[in-house]
Amino acid sequence: MDSEKIKLAIAPIAWSNDDRPELGAGNTFEQSISEMALAGFRGTERGSKFPSDPLMLKEALDMRGLSLCNSWFSSFLISKPFEATAAAFERAIAFLKAAGARTVGVSEQSYSLQGLDVPIFKGRYIMNEKEWDLLCDGLNKLGRMAAREGMSLTFHHHMGTTVQSAEEVSKLMSRTDPETVGLLYDSGHFAYCGEDPLQSLKDFADRVRHVHLKDIRPAVADMVRDEDMSFMDGVVAGTFTVPGDGALDFLPIFEVLESRGYRGWLVVEAEQDPAVANPFAYALRAREYLREITGI
Repeated sequence: MDSEKIKLAIAPIAWSNDDRPELGAGNTFEQSISEMALAGFRGTERGSKFPSDPLMLKEALDMRGLSLCNSWFSSFLISKPFEATAAAFERAIAFLKAAGARTVGVSEQSYSLQGLDVPIFKGRYIMNEKEWDLLCDGLNKLGRMAAREGMSLTFHHHMGTTVQSAEEVSKLMSRTDPETVGLLYDSGHFAYCGEDPLQSLKDFADRVRHVHLKDIRPAVADMVRDEDMSFMDGVVAGTFTVPGDGALDFLPIFEVLESRGYRGWLVVEAEQDPAVANPFAYALRAREYLREITGI
């Protein structure tokens, strides 16, 4: 892969988990970004421990040769007035732009199960057609807002949310503007919900604007399903891991991205319990694997 077109990043969620703050509570912002740089990554996504001043954040990252590449944004387009999400989105993209990022990852969090103590494989909310209209129309509006600021909106499909399966992603892609609404492709979330991540990438490659590289341990995922565990309990149990440490074969994934001319960030994003899976050790492991597979 071409290092001028593709850049490697790692997410801070391996060091500190925003959904369950006790995971990695003692790991500081400075430690996490220093270890990212030492492991050989060029970028990171935003975490809850990062400075609230975008210029302070950019300065801290610049000193370590890192860039901010993306941030999670929670939308509530089907459960709250559009204006509420739009106002929060405007603030988010202003921060990201000032900090040097050009991508924002939007996840629809209305009725999401991911932070609840409920079985992640049961009881997921299914949207009706009116809600599909609200979601897609809202994303089109947010996408235009982002584009006016030189930002790219990417939609993050996610376990336990209203857009999880390949069929749901396909429906969302068909009803949103390809010029302003891209896809944040996440290998681990497709695998977790039972989809083929490689086939899903082939199906949606033309819309992919950002990539999360997440591996999965199938035995743990099966346990989560069979024992009615929550999403976060599955994280603690070890559902996810870094590329090269789980069951997924990333070589054909990279081949599809390269053949489709993907340009942008590849982000290692594998939330685990830092007390069990040392973040720096796993960052090093992931970087070495990516170097072997991609040549960068």
